[in-house]
Amino acid sequence: MPPKGEVLGPARIAGIMAAKKTPELIPLCHTLALTKVDIEFEWLDERNALRIEALVKTTAQTGVEMEALTAASVAALTVYDMTKAIDKGAVIESVKLLAKSGGKSGDYVSPLQKAFKAPSAPARAKPKTIMNEVSAPRPGPHAQRDAFREFMASNRLRPTTWAKDAGVPAALVLAYLTGQSRALSPDTAKKLARAANVRVEDMFQ
Repeated sequence: MPPKGEVLGPARIAGIMAAKKTPELIPLCHTLALTKVDIEFEWLDERNALRIEALVKTTAQTGVEMEALTAASVAALTVYDMTKAIDKGAVIESVKLLAKSGGKSGDYVSPLQKAFKAPSAPARAKPKTIMNEVSAPRPGPHAQRDAFREFMASNRLRPTTWAKDAGVPAALVLAYLTGQSRALSPDTAKKLARAANVRVEDMFQ
């Protein structure tokens, strides 16, 4: 099964839609007028993971933590759906509320978020979910990245396992697949080709 294409864009849209549809998904959640829904992504190179952050705001006199958690969860599920053709071993974990402001229960700060301030302050906290070993293929502006993704899919190469066999950081492969980096370095490409027992040019044709 070939990769489905660009990943983070659809995941962001899915998260925003999920936040707005939370009352339809979670029993007894109130329908709220949301003033802002923001989904952000950050690569965690040291863990070969993708962090998904959701921030939700409303002028209503109630908290929107369920909307934020739902947004982060659905965005993570979308990333998995878009990348499972390359790596079905991706894991979604640690869906948690880090901070909230307002509502009947007042402010809340998770022990993991020590520097939380109200949303109007410069430093804002966001509910987060962390995804371990997520491979996120994303076609680039040229054909080389598409060919590289097709090469991986046709040879059933998992990015984390392939990178480990080649002796290169998996984050370099994941960043290239998602368009975070424009190209693999010559040294990285040579090591990957050697591990796959092919020529470098075979990976990009």
